[in-house]
Amino acid sequence: MLFEPLTLRSLTFPNRVWMSPMCQYSAAAEGPDTGAPADWHFAHLAARAVGGAGLVMAEATAVSAEGRISPADTGLWNDRQEEAWERITRFVAAQGVVPGIQLAHAGRKASTGRPWNGGGPLGPDDHGWTPVGPSPIPFSDAHATPDALTPAEIGKLVEAFATSAERALRAGFRVVEIHGAHGYLIHEFLSPHSNRRTDAYGGTFENRARFGLEVVDAVRAVWPQELPLLFRVSATDWLPEGEPAWTPGQTVMLAAELAARGVDLIDVSSGGNAATQKIPLGPGYQVPFAQQIRAEAGVPVAAVGLITEPEQAEEIVATGKADAVFLGRALLRDPYWPVRASANWPAQYRRGAPSPR
Repeated sequence: MLFEPLTLRSLTFPNRVWMSPMCQYSAAAEGPDTGAPADWHFAHLAARAVGGAGLVMAEATAVSAEGRISPADTGLWNDRQEEAWERITRFVAAQGVVPGIQLAHAGRKASTGRPWNGGGPLGPDDHGWTPVGPSPIPFSDAHATPDALTPAEIGKLVEAFATSAERALRAGFRVVEIHGAHGYLIHEFLSPHSNRRTDAYGGTFENRARFGLEVVDAVRAVWPQELPLLFRVSATDWLPEGEPAWTPGQTVMLAAELAARGVDLIDVSSGGNAATQKIPLGPGYQVPFAQQIRAEAGVPVAAVGLITEPEQAEEIVATGKADAVFLGRALLRDPYWPVRASANWPAQYRRGAPSPR
């Protein structure tokens, strides 16, 4: 089942082993190429396309300059960035692989350094800026307090997501994923842990979901009806019961609403919105969330998180726990994980393929 095709709308993925979006923190932080993918991104994504992933998803890509996690993040808000992405999508598609991109805004977790440099908040002297969020609540004591977005500013960000989706289409992407997870802006609005607003964007589930749903509506309005739209969720904040938090039950409710508005598949992750989270890591630890959403919301899902072995991935798909799997670190370690698992090597590499036992 892992290497059976999957069709969403009019687009058929050649298999169900997909590359998860993973930030590379390797774009220019200033100058005319700010936010544009560079040679590193081309080599990184091209290798996974040659390696046989059915969907190659580009990293969390900011819809505006202040939406970047770090100054070295990729973006898709100007012509130079759009042009640079087109070079990559052309190669990925030529391998028979679907090129996708995750559109994002980092919210209160923006303006931080590269992880290998500590990942701490950056000030103006280090190309940093003041982050924004639903409420003036920092992610942690070490992070800057974000400016609370006004309703007018929220409206402009909704438009920014739609504009980036239009650019994504022109750049050759065939899948757009909206990033609503990992404590970034949409997740910040969803969770009562980070959203303490008292206006139409805070309080009730309906109000906290409003921004994310407005983004979906705006993107779906400009994204072709024949192409699929994905949405990544954090199924839980991993906070103790009784604390204000985003929960699996709320995620099921959101997933059903997303499907009704034209989202074709939910990419199910977890965590990232609370510095005090306690995550019980283990093989496939997020798969039960995907299975719950698929069963209770009736929407296709992809599972992600410590899926490392072909047999493990096959069991997830074959037993109906998920419709596809996203691989992250496993594909960083081995870009050719899919062709190794399927033994379907590119013609150019077949002389190096393992001999049958």
